[in-house]
Amino acid sequence: MDITPFLDLRPAPYGVLDRLATHRDRPRFYVRNSDKSWRAVTWGEHARDLRAVARWLIDAGVAPGDRVAVFAANSVAWAASAIGIQAAGAVLVPIYPASTAEQAAYVLHHANARFVFADPACAPRVPDDVKLAPWPSDPTAIAAASSRDASDPDVVDERLRSIDLDRPALMLYTSGTSGPPKGVPLTHRNIGANAADWLRCNATLIEEGYRDLLWLPMSHIFGLGELCLGNTLGWESWLGSPLDALELLPDVAPHVFFSVPAYWEKVARAVASHGLDRATGGRLRFCLSGGAGLKVEIKEELHRAGLLVIEGYGLTETSPTLTLNRPDAFRFDTVGKPLPSVELRLADDGEILARGPNVFAGYHDDPDATAGAFTDDGWFKTGDVGRWTDDGYLQIIDRKKDILVTAGGKNVPPANIEARFADDPVIERAVVYGDGKSFLVAAVWLHRGADRAAVAHRIELANAQLAKFETIKKWLIVDEPLTVEDGTLTTSLKLRRKAVYAKLRDRLEALYS
Repeated sequence: MDITPFLDLRPAPYGVLDRLATHRDRPRFYVRNSDKSWRAVTWGEHARDLRAVARWLIDAGVAPGDRVAVFAANSVAWAASAIGIQAAGAVLVPIYPASTAEQAAYVLHHANARFVFADPACAPRVPDDVKLAPWPSDPTAIAAASSRDASDPDVVDERLRSIDLDRPALMLYTSGTSGPPKGVPLTHRNIGANAADWLRCNATLIEEGYRDLLWLPMSHIFGLGELCLGNTLGWESWLGSPLDALELLPDVAPHVFFSVPAYWEKVARAVASHGLDRATGGRLRFCLSGGAGLKVEIKEELHRAGLLVIEGYGLTETSPTLTLNRPDAFRFDTVGKPLPSVELRLADDGEILARGPNVFAGYHDDPDATAGAFTDDGWFKTGDVGRWTDDGYLQIIDRKKDILVTAGGKNVPPANIEARFADDPVIERAVVYGDGKSFLVAAVWLHRGADRAAVAHRIELANAQLAKFETIKKWLIVDEPLTVEDGTLTTSLKLRRKAVYAKLRDRLEALYS
């Protein structure tokens, strides 16, 4: 595929608007109805709705650089809201639909969001002091809410033309090792440079007009990237969800499937049981795994069956990709080679340091965190430890930060969950475990004389304050204390997490059997 026409750095809305001359009446999305039939949404309808969102925001006084949030599950309305925010020159702030009211309020307040687009399921979790924008519950609702004539595109085009590529387009919130999440502003240039590199590396496996099964949360940079790639390349995206994605795979028969390790493992089992064509629909051409590391055995098994699953490495702060295995150059025991515009080096302790046009400039309203994220000479500190193979591929061998990455690709700081038990009358300490797993478990130590039967209730109370992917599903009660002498505590009595994991690994792993 000739990718030259798609390498210009342009704001995301152009991915839709540039297609109108040739694609106006073609399907952009397919949406599943309640009776499981499919409804098409054309490029023209999608462009109309995102323009209407932009017009409404401009009418409401939103200025370039203002932040506007989207708090909703995947839908065509999510896509129109998100891209429409950027068309108005504002900064898109996505919020995970599973976020609690407390988590959503933190993001909205920290970002100083002017408005939030929230679907009916999420709207009740929006704090009263943040203004709700009209949610497009049907294809014409947002257009009706705008005071401008929907046929008049001038105001949106004028705003689009004025966008500065070095101003933020997107601000995502990413988990730190402790404390609240940090806002990561990414500029139009950051995102565009990374997308251009990505296209250069994968050009031999992607084509215009492909069919895509899009189920990853658009509120995550992985799912949002898939949405924007479909806009750029004129894809036909069939919208699924985490609950039905694998069920839909053979029926939709996509050319493209982006997924997380937990789902690729299920695909591998289905292929082994039913064969490649029956399990996937027989048209898969481009397969991408992200969010967490996929087991080498799964990649090898799928490759023997005829599927090459591409995997790379990156972070939200790097827009997101730093390295990638290529269709013509891959090693399954690595995360690939650096993208063309990316520079990587290893610090003395092996930490991966990154530099390039895709690397963000600093955290929102957090100069201390920003200073700690970069070396004195300007390299971004990823917090991951790596090594180079003799043939130039990168391997991830450890994580400096205390972050768990689940098999579903969710980043979870265990300290934030463990802090829920700081003053608990039953549980003296909890240590959360689950890196690379499909759910979290915990080792639990009790106060002297505490009733073991009360543990389930105490964990249930903590889980009620957490997003679903953060909740503790199983636990074990540990009687042996943590001590300085056995290396599980520092001399200042802080937790040595890796030592605790090493000591209890067999018992914790048994919770998954």
